[in-house]
Amino acid sequence: MFEIRVICDPDDADRISTALTAAFHTGPARQDPTRDRKRTRLYFTATHRTSGTTHTESE
Repeated sequence: MFEIRVICDPDDADRISTALTAAFHTGPARQDPTRDRKRTRLYFTATHRTSGTTHTESE
C-alpha cells in the first residue's frame, strides 16, 4: 500500500481521480486546498493492480 499526492487545478481533479482509479486500486480521494488556495491537493491510498496492464495518457 502507498499514498499518491497530486497537486492540480481544481478543474482537473475529476479527470486525475478517474485516471488513477483506472491504473491502481484506490480508496476515495481526500481533497485539501493548497496554501495559496489556487490549486487542490488530492491524496489517494492505493495498491498496485495485480492483473492486466493499464496504459496512461503519458505512455
